[in-house]
Order: sequence, then C-alpha cells, then structure tokens
Amino acid sequence: MNDVPGELRYTKSHEWVRRMENGHFEVGITDHAQDQLGDMVFMELPEVGSTLGAGDECAVVESVKAASDVYNPINGEIVEANTALDEYPELVNQSPYADGWLFRLKPDDGNDWDELLDADAYREIAESD
Repeated sequence: MNDVPGELRYTKSHEWVRRMENGHFEVGITDHAQDQLGDMVFMELPEVGSTLGAGDECAVVESVKAASDVYNPINGEIVEANTALDEYPELVNQSPYADGWLFRLKPDDGNDWDELLDADAYREIAESD
C-alpha cells in the first residue's frame, strides 16, 4: 500500500488536505493517485483569488497515462498555487505530500475538515481501487 500519512485528511477522489498553522489548508493528490497516474507532465492549477465549493473541479493533472481532474475538498478561496509545478510537475511523483502540493486555500468554514476521511478510511478506499 502506498504512503497514507495519519496527520492528513483525504477525499474519496484521492486528494489530501493538510491543516496549516495559519488556519489555511494545503491540498495535493495522494501517493496512491500519483502512482496510478504515472509520470506527471503538466499541471493546470486553480487561479489565485478564485472561490470554490467543496467538490468543485479545480485543477487538472496530466501524466504520461492520462489527464485527471482534481476536486476542491474544502469551501474557500485559493490563496496560492504551487508554481514550481509549472517547471517541475514530477514533484508530485517524487514528493506528493511535501514539495508536490498543488494549492493552498483559506477556508470559508473549518467544519469541512471534519467531513473528510481519516487515513484509515482513505486506506480502505485506496486498497479497493
């Protein structure tokens, strides 16, 4: 089984979410997702300043195998996109939970965090894929 850090929360569509010290959230795709997709070649990230609802399509990751939509896990405003991925999309493969994050957002309401999956629940979903 791929890496599933216990301090993060997850979605059924294979996004991970980290609560940051400033109250914002960092979002990326899971190790399982990047492994299934293969080598990343391009990222279309959400625009800074855009406001998104939970479940909204917000980004596209393209690999040598396929293009896949990324869904926003928490209602909020995009405050930063990982521009390093423009030049180095392979960071998502090499370091999905650190350097390969996709975007950061300021939540409308932190309660969305409680609705996300914990590591054990996500692991069950990933193992059934």
